[in-house]
Amino acid sequence: MQPSDPPASPSDQAFAGASAVMLRLTLSTLERAGRDPGLWREAELHRAVLVSGLSVMVNGLALLQRDLG
Repeated sequence: MQPSDPPASPSDQAFAGASAVMLRLTLSTLERAGRDPGLWREAELHRAVLVSGLSVMVNGLALLQRDLG
């Protein structure tokens, strides 16, 4: 955000905040799985990483589209 940009609306801030939380959860899960390769045997881990990664990507794209007009 540049100094001349208008302040983000509360809904934009909530949207960005939710995306940031999902990103932190995804990275934390991947870090944990990196330390314990046995976790990759769990199908739930694959689903969780896929869903959370897609959620972060979709939210990021929406924010980018909004910023680009």
